[in-house]
Amino acid sequence: MGKIKVLIVDDHYLFIRGIESILMEDDSLQVIGKAYNGKEAHEMAKELKPDVILLDVNMPVLDGLQALKIIIKETPEVNVLMLTINDNDDQLLEALKSGAKGYLLKDLLPNELLTFVHMAYRGESVISGHMAGNIIGNLTKTNTASEQTKLAAKKLDVLTRREKEILTQVMKGLTNRQIAQSLCISENTVKNHMRNIMEKLRIKNRVQAATYALQEGWLREA
Repeated sequence: MGKIKVLIVDDHYLFIRGIESILMEDDSLQVIGKAYNGKEAHEMAKELKPDVILLDVNMPVLDGLQALKIIIKETPEVNVLMLTINDNDDQLLEALKSGAKGYLLKDLLPNELLTFVHMAYRGESVISGHMAGNIIGNLTKTNTASEQTKLAAKKLDVLTRREKEILTQVMKGLTNRQIAQSLCISENTVKNHMRNIMEKLRIKNRVQAATYALQEGWLREA
């Protein structure tokens, strides 16, 4: 199995070097390119075909959100993680709606970054820290009245108590490993529960699972 190819995009040279040094600690990752603005990111994404792109939101020439939309349109198979210094909810929502796999604050820990890169490579949606709660709240508000009525009518408690506990941890932005440590179970057990949750709710990712459960009122009962 080949290494996960990563493209780093940021307009600060020292930040790129710092990210590169962290990624080099993981033998399964390979930094294949570094871009310093959105235009370069777009060009390098087409040429190098990375598995994961770490893309800064605020950049010269072409900002991160504009670059994201172009990259996703032309290379939809790439997994893009947006990086930012602030938790702007509007930018977060726009990034996710435009196809980003995640939205990360730059103050995250090195081990968190490595975990999130692997999650994005697997196609999982990731949001760091308290922003996970923000996005779920915003997604809930964007549902139409008819959708909310339909969900309320389907109020079937299909999840087990343990599955509700795990969704509560997902809402806090915790990784599978962190959830396992919090609940004193194995990481594989968490993965199995997440797989069951998504199958039961007929959804595709962690954010949708937590949003759906919040709307149904399950998490308040857990």
